[in-house]
Amino acid sequence: MAARSESVALTDARGGVGVGPGWPCGWGRPGTTEAAVQELSVVGVRVELPGNQPIVLLKEASGDRYLPIWIGAVEATAIAFEQQGVKPARPLTHDLLRDVLTALGSPLQLVEITELKDTVFYAELVIGDGVRVSARPSDAIALALRVGATIQCSEQVLDAVGIVIPDEQEDEVERFREFLDQVSPEDFAG
Repeated sequence: MAARSESVALTDARGGVGVGPGWPCGWGRPGTTEAAVQELSVVGVRVELPGNQPIVLLKEASGDRYLPIWIGAVEATAIAFEQQGVKPARPLTHDLLRDVLTALGSPLQLVEITELKDTVFYAELVIGDGVRVSARPSDAIALALRVGATIQCSEQVLDAVGIVIPDEQEDEVERFREFLDQVSPEDFAG
């Protein structure tokens, strides 16, 4: 399932409110042609209520914007497994892909969330000597966590849908982190 946003009111990086699929997408910065990117870290995964839709939350490494991406239950489980150090008896799809890339001598260098079109996020795996392969962000993030690869996001995407959590909501973010410490990957099973 492609990552998409549900109807949730969040404050975007410009201080405006974004509502689900209708979020504004102000692509590009006037007078520039470079593709600026920001490094992100994975805060964690959880189930967004009331729709029971899993979400992965990423945070800008050198800033205070967050990037929420709604994902599928299987991908949420794969990300949660890796974050919690759960090693299944048999490799999951993302473990298999990691092992194949390693066996072929083309390790994953980085993941880049490249764009948002019609509420669908797009990403690319950068492998070997810079070969780019299109991927769903959820799969790319799950793979990046397994190999310790950097996760980057286009500045355009962060400008369009990155959110800033007001100071009074920092306690909620801390509770979210505590929730992640307690959650079981089985909680994401459909």
